[in-house]
Amino acid sequence: MIRKIAPLAAAAALFVAAPAFAQSQGEFTLGLGAHQVAPKSNNGKLAGNTLAVDVGNNIRPTITGEYFIADNLGLEVIAALPFQHDVNIKGLGKVGTTKHLPPTISVQYHFGAVDAKVKPFVGAGVNFTWFYSEKTHGGLAGNDLRLGNSWGAALHAGVDFALSENSAIRVDARWIDIDTKVKLNKAPIGTVNVDPLVYGASYVMKF
Repeated sequence: MIRKIAPLAAAAALFVAAPAFAQSQGEFTLGLGAHQVAPKSNNGKLAGNTLAVDVGNNIRPTITGEYFIADNLGLEVIAALPFQHDVNIKGLGKVGTTKHLPPTISVQYHFGAVDAKVKPFVGAGVNFTWFYSEKTHGGLAGNDLRLGNSWGAALHAGVDFALSENSAIRVDARWIDIDTKVKLNKAPIGTVNVDPLVYGASYVMKF
């Protein structure tokens, strides 16, 4: 039993002794990580509510930058390599693919003392999603598919775990309101409600 407890105690001691990851006014952090965009399960119906849509998941590298306008209060921007999603129609399977870029700006409040080792946070902001490079497959092959760009609200929550005075590991999740108007051969056929959860982890560095 002592042999099992000793390594755990040593790890706990190292964490307690680790320097805090302070988040003070005027500081800037840069985060490098990966996140998955997971659209909600029911993405709506097209063509007079006759075609049920399902949008697939995708994971990509991400980068965040946050500037602290006050102690524990930051302004954050997240960007990523283009996400690509399969578009499926119930009964028809995969009928298309699309790429998108979803830059998001958020105001975030980090809880606890400025120099705490564990810092949960919440945020809210606005998202712009640019859809492009749509392609059709299967039952829609050869048709022209277009997805409109989207503006919407974004909510964010996560936790920073200090590794040193200037670095931390972050785990986080976002909900983003993404609704895109769909056109097939230039004719409007409805709206797809993507509304994904975006979750992942990052290595965050302070400057």
